[in-house]
Amino acid sequence: MARRQGGTLGTFTPLSTPNAPTGLSVSTSIGSASVSFAAPADTGDGAITSYIVTAINESTGASTGATGAASPIEISGIGGQTVKIRAQAVNNFGPGRLTEFDTGNVIYSGAELYAWGINTSGNVGDNTVINRSSPVQIGALTTWYQVASRVALKTDGTLWAWGVNSSGQIGDDTTVNKSSPVQIGALTTWYQVASAGNHVAAVKSDNTLWVWGLNNDGQLGLNVVVNRSSPVQVGVLTNWAQVSAQGANTAAVKTDGTLWAWGSNGSGGLGDGTTRAKSSPVQIGLLTGWAKVSLGDQSTGAIKTDGTLWMWGLNSSGGLGDNTVISKSSPVQIGALTSWYQLEAGDQHTLSVKTDGTLWSWGLNNFGRLGLGDVLNRSSPVQVGALTNWRQVSSPNNYTSCVKTDGTLFTWGLNTSGQLGDGTVINRSSPVQVGALTSWHQVSATAALLGVV
Repeated sequence: MARRQGGTLGTFTPLSTPNAPTGLSVSTSIGSASVSFAAPADTGDGAITSYIVTAINESTGASTGATGAASPIEISGIGGQTVKIRAQAVNNFGPGRLTEFDTGNVIYSGAELYAWGINTSGNVGDNTVINRSSPVQIGALTTWYQVASRVALKTDGTLWAWGVNSSGQIGDDTTVNKSSPVQIGALTTWYQVASAGNHVAAVKSDNTLWVWGLNNDGQLGLNVVVNRSSPVQVGVLTNWAQVSAQGANTAAVKTDGTLWAWGSNGSGGLGDGTTRAKSSPVQIGLLTGWAKVSLGDQSTGAIKTDGTLWMWGLNSSGGLGDNTVISKSSPVQIGALTSWYQLEAGDQHTLSVKTDGTLWSWGLNNFGRLGLGDVLNRSSPVQVGALTNWRQVSSPNNYTSCVKTDGTLFTWGLNTSGQLGDGTVINRSSPVQVGALTSWHQVSATAALLGVV
């Protein structure tokens, strides 16, 4: 609020700047940090025009900043540093009060790639076909950036893949399995990748969208049902922001906050109000404000920029979390909370991390995939333990992997082929730590990145 002085200057009004943003949270990536926050309740004397986020090197005091119109804002170029993050809102009279968040760990400049589990088609990527019940390093490189299912990006923007290739899902213009990573083309502009196992979708740094692999249900979005063994662009648009792929479906969020989906549509998994398959992208509703989408086998979940959670599709085991077992062909909001942060829709089950670091799960629970210490299904979100330091979860099938903010890796669920990476083949219905390392960065099914400075 404006501060008004009294006395002889009673009519003078010094105009004020905003209070500090609230709910600050940071998701670290290789060389960067994505800063999320909520707008302050008191914006001062004027609407907020922008936000400033700054990373302060805790050793040197050097700062790196970025500005944006809304949450989240990404700060890059901070690899190898331990930083504190500060955020300010700005109105026409200047920047307001500061809020600060200590990331508590180093921002990695690169990562090593590890994998484990079933390996009959070279899916681990260690140049063998021997199952692995503990993580093994894939090569000796320390420049990996993001990993999906048998696909990974490096910090130089190159794309690599390995494993089964019966439908051309590796993308190297063959259908021959590969037991170690091979580069896909020569481009250095790949930005984000998603893999359903049989098909892959990826976004480039120019916000174009590319797909390849199995296409029997139109999951590539090319308006045909012909498989592709090398990347093909979806349309000509340059406004794709984030993509997810699972089962025979693909979904993506555009830079304008709209949500699009295509492929198989059993049980209404696309969310367009029908159960008809689509071989090219269709918009899901007319709303904007979608931030992140995650595809399950026949269900979909998405988080909006306001932190609300929405689900749709198959619900026979309660995987949507709306306290029913009735499938939905359009998005329905799950509860009224606005604190959902990261989401993983799986095979008739879902897991999600909130902004407070708590982990929640619901849906099908055979083999203990929900991590609740039993095998009972749940039709609404249930907290996994009482810890508040979960950061990122992956659970595409009947096992789950999760990284904590302290860099430790935990797994649970089915383990007959060593999928949990804990050195055994014993199923687990509660989280068990994988080894003793504390620099795990990101996990996807049975592959993970180990951060290095």
